[in-house]
Amino acid sequence: MTDVLRRGRASLAFSFFTQGVAFALLVTRIPAIQDRYGISDGLLPAFLAAVPVLAGVGSVCTEQLVKRVPPSLVLRWSQPVVLLALLGVGAGEGLWEIGFALGAFGLAVGALDASMNMLGVSLQHTYGRSIMLGFHAAYSLGGIIGASLAWVGAHWDLALFVSYLPVVLVLLPAAFVGSWWYVDAGAQEEKKDQVEGGAGSGSGGVGFKLLLPLCLVMAVAYIGDSTVSNWSAKYLQDVLGSSEQLATVPYNVYMVTTLIGRAVGDFGVRRFGAVAVVRAGAVLAAVGFAVVAVAPGAWVGMLGFTLLGFGLCVIVPQTFAAAGRLFPGAADAAIARLNIFNYVGFLIGSPLVGALGDAWSYRWAMLVPMVLVLVTLVYAKSFASGPSRYGDGHERPRTADVGRGSNGL
Repeated sequence: MTDVLRRGRASLAFSFFTQGVAFALLVTRIPAIQDRYGISDGLLPAFLAAVPVLAGVGSVCTEQLVKRVPPSLVLRWSQPVVLLALLGVGAGEGLWEIGFALGAFGLAVGALDASMNMLGVSLQHTYGRSIMLGFHAAYSLGGIIGASLAWVGAHWDLALFVSYLPVVLVLLPAAFVGSWWYVDAGAQEEKKDQVEGGAGSGSGGVGFKLLLPLCLVMAVAYIGDSTVSNWSAKYLQDVLGSSEQLATVPYNVYMVTTLIGRAVGDFGVRRFGAVAVVRAGAVLAAVGFAVVAVAPGAWVGMLGFTLLGFGLCVIVPQTFAAAGRLFPGAADAAIARLNIFNYVGFLIGSPLVGALGDAWSYRWAMLVPMVLVLVTLVYAKSFASGPSRYGDGHERPRTADVGRGSNGL
């Protein structure tokens, strides 16, 4: 393994970590943001929905941008914009300022998420073995640390700007320096695979019919994830009768189990193949939702959220990896389009469960994401590799000495 690849892998993992911290600091301080800017309860959903919508726009733009510049360059400059936009969220005073900051955050996040996963899939292709879950484990670790820092800021009643500034001052220069070691690995191999008749992309294009199953899987995974992040505390307190303090625990448990599952998930893919791991994750997630729905009390409910963390954590990274394998000659375009359904799931999940819970029952509402996540089983074969590729019992002990960094320097 070359030093270039090792440095590229470490720097990309730090980028995932940084994004996890930034996103957690934003979403966990939404009540404080609402209070600072005087945003009404009726207006708040519009502000929150604008972020994933603009992120989808950013992902679409990234698909076109990477035709002209390498994904590493997009990531190098989008990550500082995300961090500065986060700081802007804490620094403004008027509605137009928070609107501008959240708009910049959303557009940059779309570009960042797409380019990060492009680089991750490219590196995995070069390594010849599953490493994608490790990158997303770094994101989960960042999310845990970001949420913890947000708790400290709320506990000490710190202003948003004061809470965000030290984090940005540390992460921004570190991420920017690390960006010089990004590696756009595997691009030449993907072109070679295309010429040799790689699956699903003989002309270098992305066939939507082939990509659609992965898009559906991505959407339902994020419906499940947004259900946990938005409704776990309310469910435990209002439905299962827990204390307010105990109601904060399920999401933290979910994040920790997500981290653990992703930290060991690559070994599972190498040993059993991507199809088996994704199927197991979908079944475990469905069982988790079922346990939550029938739980007689708070502790059983937390067991369900624990199972959800272990189940859902493997699906998203493997969906990105599968897109790279399915379209070896157009992996970047496939990942950019697939990334849009990350935000589609996020937009659908929370309102769907909330509407069903209010109109029907929150217990029954939990069965809807349970059924949806089982859709993954129908499309599990989309995660299979070709006979000459890695990820499903065909891992190859191959690395490429790319010989230079991502920017041709």
